Amino acid sequence: MLPWVILTVVALMALLLAEYRRQLLGIAIAKPLAATGYIAVALSAGALDSPYGICVLAGLALSWFGDVFLIPEDSPRIFQAGVLAFLLGHVAYAVGFGVRGVAPLASLGVAVAILPVAALVLRWLRPHVPDDMRVSVHAYIVVITLMLVLAAGTTAAHGGAMIVGGALLFYLSDLAVARDRFVSSGFGNRAWGLPFYFVGQLLLAASVAEGAA
Repeated sequence: MLPWVILTVVALMALLLAEYRRQLLGIAIAKPLAATGYIAVALSAGALDSPYGICVLAGLALSWFGDVFLIPEDSPRIFQAGVLAFLLGHVAYAVGFGVRGVAPLASLGVAVAILPVAALVLRWLRPHVPDDMRVSVHAYIVVITLMLVLAAGTTAAHGGAMIVGGALLFYLSDLAVARDRFVSSGFGNRAWGLPFYFVGQLLLAASVAEGAA
C-alpha cells in the first residue's frame, strides 16, 4: 500500500507545481497519476473483498474520471461531466457507508449540525452559479451533505476514523472547487483544496482495510 501512497503524494506535489505555473501538460500528467495512486491503495487494501470496499472502489473510480474531466477550464460541458462523475462518486461512498451500517442517532445529530452549513454554502454560491448549473449544484450539495452525515454515522456505529476524516476532507475540497469555478479563480483555491482532496481520497481508500463491519 505504501508505494501507492507515495505515488499519490509525489504526483500531488508535481500537480501543485504545475498548477502554480499553469502548465497544462504537467497537470494532465500529474492529476490522473495521483488519482491512479488512490485507486491502487484501495485495491491493495482489499477493496474487492467486501461490499463496503467495492462501493469505495466505485467511488474512487468515478472520482478518477471527475479528476480528468475537471482538467480543461474552457469547456462547460466537460466540467458538467466532471461534476456528475463526482456526484456519483459521493453516492457510491454514501451507499458504502450505509451498507457498512450507521448509528441513527449520531447520523441525525450530525445532520442537524451540518444542514445550516449546507444552507450557507448554497446562499454563498447562488449569485455566482450559471442558470444551467443551478440544479446540478443544488443536487451536489445535497449528496455531499448526505455522504458526510453517513460517514459520521458509520464511524459512530463501527469505528474507523479514516472514514469520517476522509469524507470531511473531500467535502471541504469540494468547497475549494466551487469557489475556484464560480466565485474567484486562483491558485490559492488549489493550494489547499487539492491536498485536502487527495489526502481525503487516500484515507477513504485505506479505510477499506478496516471498513467491513
